[in-house]
Amino acid sequence: MQRFQRTYLVVIAALIGVPSFAQNTSTSTDDLPSAPSAVSQPKPALTKPPALQQPAADSHNQPSADQPSSDQSATPQSSSPAPQQASNSDVSNAAESDDKPATSGDSTFATTVNEVPVVFTVTDKHNHYVRDLGKADFKVIDDGQPVPDIRSFRRETDLPLRVGLLIDSSASVRSRFKFEQEAAIEFMNQTIRPRYDQAFVLGFDSSLEITQEFTDNSELLSKGIRSLRPGNSTRLYDALYYACRERLLNSETASVRRAIVLITDGEDNSSRTTREEAIDMALRANVIVYTISTNFPGYSESGKYDKVLERIADATGGRWFQPFQVTDVANAFAQIQADLRSQYALAYRPAEFRHDGRYRTIEIVAEHKGLKVHSRHGYYAPAE
Repeated sequence: MQRFQRTYLVVIAALIGVPSFAQNTSTSTDDLPSAPSAVSQPKPALTKPPALQQPAADSHNQPSADQPSSDQSATPQSSSPAPQQASNSDVSNAAESDDKPATSGDSTFATTVNEVPVVFTVTDKHNHYVRDLGKADFKVIDDGQPVPDIRSFRRETDLPLRVGLLIDSSASVRSRFKFEQEAAIEFMNQTIRPRYDQAFVLGFDSSLEITQEFTDNSELLSKGIRSLRPGNSTRLYDALYYACRERLLNSETASVRRAIVLITDGEDNSSRTTREEAIDMALRANVIVYTISTNFPGYSESGKYDKVLERIADATGGRWFQPFQVTDVANAFAQIQADLRSQYALAYRPAEFRHDGRYRTIEIVAEHKGLKVHSRHGYYAPAE
């Protein structure tokens, strides 16, 4: 009997001591999932992408733009239904900055979830900016319905800027690449104010490369621009999509002006993202896109590609520039700088507003004849 009890206790102890195992199931994600669909369906909420890991450093002792980096690129995958967070290795980082975007409590332009903010500029028939208009000088039409009340209105001439400079470094722009770099450097020197504005530099050909992260340091921005070298094929739409989602989407809670300056010939021959998907992401990130064509007049394909650049700028409330000669590129940059300092901002509550993720159109009309309003043409309602 005692032998039976000892045997029974040994069996129980053995059973208790058996380890349990749980299957660890994990799914891999691609570097940059597909862009949102343009169809009118509810969209899942977008999350803020992770920031690049950067070493702690003094803002006046930044790493050089020539330091080595990985050469992984951001490639959207069409199999995913909605954007997700991308890994920190989506683009090469030839230079990093630990500068953080500055915020200004005095410039906050607050809106509620049911209000739509819109930024726009107004020009007269001579293409001169009109900067002294008031709320009563405009009416807003949302999704075909007049807006009964503009809830807030202000002139926005001095908001902090968050600018992305996207430069086509593919072989097709090789002949005028050096001058475009110098014009871009001059633009950054004149536009980005220390401790107030921030900018980053992204070059694109067959890959996407961040050569300078967000900074207010003009010397670092110049190094980032000069470090770009002409390459091979062109991923224009991937570059625009990536810059909007990973660098400008929900980047700050305080009111800032988000803009992209895109220098390219408009040809795209290797993106996984479509033109309309890139535009959609710019709208979601509330980014104004200014496009500067590098095509020379008379080039047989320039008309087709310039229409692409005009479409991108027009849809996001920006401007399209077609310099007739290479020296006119500097004039285009000067016009963009003036545009960014001559804006209005209003917010309104649409009639019959629903949180359905649907795309809704916007039309802002100036009450005075001869005035032209430049703004984005629509937005996505939030999805619950």
